[in-house]
Amino acid sequence: MEASGLEWLLVPMQQLVSWGAAGAMVFGGVVPYIPQYRDIRRTQNAEGFSTYVCLVLLVANILRILFWFGRRFESPLLWQSIIMIITMLLMLKLCTEVRVSNELNIKRRSFAAADSKDEEIKAPPKRSYLGTELLLCSLGLLLDFELNYFWHWSKFTDYVQCVLTFTGVTGYITYLWLDSSLFVETLGFLAVFTEAMLGVPQLYRNYQNRSTEGMSVKMVLMWTSGDTFKTVYFILNQAPFQFSICGLLQVFVDIAILLQVYLYSYYPQKPASHTAHPASTKAL
Repeated sequence: MEASGLEWLLVPMQQLVSWGAAGAMVFGGVVPYIPQYRDIRRTQNAEGFSTYVCLVLLVANILRILFWFGRRFESPLLWQSIIMIITMLLMLKLCTEVRVSNELNIKRRSFAAADSKDEEIKAPPKRSYLGTELLLCSLGLLLDFELNYFWHWSKFTDYVQCVLTFTGVTGYITYLWLDSSLFVETLGFLAVFTEAMLGVPQLYRNYQNRSTEGMSVKMVLMWTSGDTFKTVYFILNQAPFQFSICGLLQVFVDIAILLQVYLYSYYPQKPASHTAHPASTKAL
């Protein structure tokens, strides 16, 4: 009688713990960016935050969603990717607005480089074959596209265009190769490996500046605790092995950034002398 009564109590408790863990997986990943978002909004300065963190997370989570179509994993991990993509777009929107407002004299850069051309040339197009027009347009975009300004664009819509283009291309390739188990497993590895490199842009930016000023230490502490939690979650729930590898690598990178916080706080160093164009010094 006592055993059955205890079981009646334990079953709901286990269910609540399971729901809590799932909720933490879905929303826990975005929590570290709340203090960073508030700091940027308050100070109107985005120099300390690397927008390449947003790029890494966008690529990783788009690939993870595509991986889900080939190998179904737990729904909380899928919803986590959707929530993270929305969060990174919001971070990019804020950082772009702040950077552009602080750099009024910087030449405007765009993903497709079509806006600047439209401003300069307003003449109606000459009559020509459609295929020729498409070819010339594609060549023009490629020739005008500057790799040095990649992910340093002046409008949030350019980032959205880039994300949609990447999603469309990778989605089409995934659709064609979805029946290949080798492709699906490789896709899953690329997704989690990209996510594992999340802290590397911030790590490199801190190294360039010889300082962690402008970076939210709370964000990194939440990265570390969150990555540790989700790594344990992956192992206990027997998620695909790629996820466990991702979690372990992320924890190591987080610890390296925390070591930078300690090193540059107690042993200040002069910034490294290097030349860079104005946009890159703000956007990296």
